[in-house]
Amino acid sequence: MLHTVPRNVTALAGRLHGRPVDGVPRWIVLAAYATTLAAVPSAIWRIALGLGAPLGPPITGEGDPDGDLPSWVPGWAYLVVLSVVTEALAFLTVGLVRSWGEVFPRWIPFIGGRRVPTPAAVIPAALGAAVLMVSTLSWLPSFNDFIGPDGAVVHLSGWKLVVFVLSYGPLFAWGPLLAIVTVAYWLRRSR
Repeated sequence: MLHTVPRNVTALAGRLHGRPVDGVPRWIVLAAYATTLAAVPSAIWRIALGLGAPLGPPITGEGDPDGDLPSWVPGWAYLVVLSVVTEALAFLTVGLVRSWGEVFPRWIPFIGGRRVPTPAAVIPAALGAAVLMVSTLSWLPSFNDFIGPDGAVVHLSGWKLVVFVLSYGPLFAWGPLLAIVTVAYWLRRSR
């Protein structure tokens, strides 16, 4: 019975995320949830790094060492916000297999209860999938190099590199999974 999801898990997902759309294959639903899970390890790594775990370059309280952030933004706060935003964006994929991706929730002013136009979901999702695939492939040449607080390149090695690869490796699946779920959404809605 390893191939079945317990009813209480399915019921909880239904209560939290809305009912699944009729006709969505189970493997597409699992792919949508896998996009959310693919972003979790890197978020945990970033938050741990921001809280002072010795996983990479040290994070100082003076903002971004590269000067990309305002000096009043602490590095740890940036990492936490980045992690939350990343996970929220990943979770939007679930909307492509749930009822709230077909009809706007009633609590949204002016458009609540109306049908979601197919291009309004497909275009951002397809662009997101393309950006994710291109950006993750562009990471490969310098996958374990960071700019440290002093501006020097910090090269991860040993157990730090292993933890980093285990944390960021799943992100390589996010783009292709999003693309698959997006194509399935478009095919279902364009029938």
